[in-house]
Amino acid sequence: MATLHEREHYRKAIMKTLYEAIEGNRLLGLTGAQLREDLAMPEDDLAAACTYLADEGLVQVDWARGNTPAMVTLTHKGIQFMETQEMDSN
Repeated sequence: MATLHEREHYRKAIMKTLYEAIEGNRLLGLTGAQLREDLAMPEDDLAAACTYLADEGLVQVDWARGNTPAMVTLTHKGIQFMETQEMDSN
């Protein structure tokens, strides 16, 4: 299992990757397989990060068998969060 630092990194990486992929259209998302491949993230860590982000209301996850994210999309709250992060970094 990932360390606290790794878990935080994974969550930030998922949010950033989703935000860049949707380009403002919250109806778009990424498959769990695509996220796992893009981020080179172990499956268990991807599931844990997606669960955390979903519990925070930042993403919506459609789950496949075996606790595997099939599709992950940003929620409205998640988009607002990323826009705030983007503005804070400028």
